[in-house]
Amino acid sequence: MSIGGEDEPAAPSARPQSLIFSFLGIHALDRGTAISTGSIIEVFARLGVSEEAVRSTLARMVKRDLLIRYRVGRRVYVGLTPHAEAVLRDGRRRIWETGAVNRDWDGTWTVVGFSLPDSRRSTRHDLRSRLIWAGFGPLQSGLWIAPGAREVCGVLESLEVDDHVTVLTARAFKPTEAADLVAKAFDIEQIARRYRAFLTRWDLTRPLPDAPDDLVRQLVLHTDWLQLVRQDPHLPAEHLPGDWPAIRAEQVFRARAEQYERPALKVAGGLLDELTL
Repeated sequence: MSIGGEDEPAAPSARPQSLIFSFLGIHALDRGTAISTGSIIEVFARLGVSEEAVRSTLARMVKRDLLIRYRVGRRVYVGLTPHAEAVLRDGRRRIWETGAVNRDWDGTWTVVGFSLPDSRRSTRHDLRSRLIWAGFGPLQSGLWIAPGAREVCGVLESLEVDDHVTVLTARAFKPTEAADLVAKAFDIEQIARRYRAFLTRWDLTRPLPDAPDDLVRQLVLHTDWLQLVRQDPHLPAEHLPGDWPAIRAEQVFRARAEQYERPALKVAGGLLDELTL
């Protein structure tokens, strides 16, 4: 089944794990329950995700300490591990508290400087990838910045680079301007394109018209949005264009999330087989 048109997949660029995480964040987090794999398979069949893909994704999530299996007779249930709960709560915070528009920037920057020898080229690549994921942008060789105070210990964890990294907070002083730092370290147009793509998909009278119900729309919506805000470095609004598309995109997300919440919960209630833990 294709949702949203013949050439449009259920969730562009979204892996089954991202969709399953959205599902668990909405329908399992803080509920004290585990959900049967059979009912998860039934939910994701509505999105066009195969049983094989769901089972293999759940198995990987168990191996990665994201899910715990429980067996009751012939049925298998999966529940969240403490690690998964922490990840999902971070996602919930980014969606509902941090938001897409940074209107409260205090003028400070977190600065990460590093220099790694060529013998650790792979570690250098991993560090850069983690910094991008954490909202940092490259200002110049070996010097990365992010607006506001950012926690960096988690970024560095397991890389064994503490002796090669310096972390500071700083402010821009003339002749350097904050707007120049934003323009140099971040691809503003690429970020804007992502939000415009979200609006093209969701700022419609009836998004995903081929979806069977609002549970499917809810899962795709939340997955799309969380991917967006996780990739957004949360740049200060005062240094972004006045027509910054994240403003409208956040309004659309919140309106759609509220619209789908009750009907999606009703559909889920008829599908989910839950085990109280």
